[in-house]
Amino acid sequence: MRLSVRILLVLTAAILLSGPNLSAATAQAGKPSNDSQAILSMLNRQADDWNRGDLDAFATGYKNSSDILFMGPTIRRGYQQMLEGYRKSFPNPEAMGKLTFSNLEVQPLDQRFATVTGRFHLERTSAGGGDASGYYLLVVEKTPSGWKIIRDATTDNPRPAH
Repeated sequence: MRLSVRILLVLTAAILLSGPNLSAATAQAGKPSNDSQAILSMLNRQADDWNRGDLDAFATGYKNSSDILFMGPTIRRGYQQMLEGYRKSFPNPEAMGKLTFSNLEVQPLDQRFATVTGRFHLERTSAGGGDASGYYLLVVEKTPSGWKIIRDATTDNPRPAH
C-alpha cells in the first residue's frame, strides 16, 4: 500500500510540475508568438524589398556576419559572399521578378533561435529567366537589431523539360 501511495504522489507531482509548460505549449500552438510574428514580418519586409528591386535592403534580413551560411546551387559563407551571389544571379529587376513566400512555418528552438520553412515563387518573364520556385529552411537568430537569417538552405524545384 505504501508503494502505491508513493507512486501516486510522484505521478501527481510530475503532472503538477509539467502543467504550466503544457498550457504554455497549447497557447503557443493556437496563436503565433511575438517572436514568430517578428520573424514573419522580417520575411515580409524582405519580399517587399526584393519586389522593389532593392537587393541591399533585402540582404538586411541576413545577419551581417562572416559566419552565416547560404546553401543553394553553391555554398556561400559570410554576408559578402551571400550578397555577391544574389547580385550575380539577379543582376537586374527583370531577373529578380516578383517574389512571394508561402507555407511559412516558424518553429522556435529557444529564446534566441528558430527555424523557418516555406516555399518561394519568382514570377518572371522568359527574358528574366522564367518563373522559378522551390522551398527553403532558414535558421534565424534574435539579435539586438531584430531577427536575422544565419543559415539558408534553398532548393529550386526542377524545371520542366522542354
